[in-house]
Amino acid sequence: MQFMLNIKPVSELRNYKKLLAEVTKEQPVILTKNGYGKYAIVDLEEYDRLQLGLKILNDLKKSEAGPSQPFSEFEKELFK
Repeated sequence: MQFMLNIKPVSELRNYKKLLAEVTKEQPVILTKNGYGKYAIVDLEEYDRLQLGLKILNDLKKSEAGPSQPFSEFEKELFK
């Protein structure tokens, strides 16, 4: 899924109802402060999906650092 960029200055929060109506799963709203990206407003389902993806990647990274053994040794242990 590719996000469409919807960039607004943080001052747009004055009319937050209109701003929040622009937030969808496919299109977060990026808020800028002094011309630089500062905040992202994302749909809650999309946020949960992103968090889960980060957790999975973190778990995979941890598992790569853990102990490992060749499959032949694992197979011997398995079928004792």
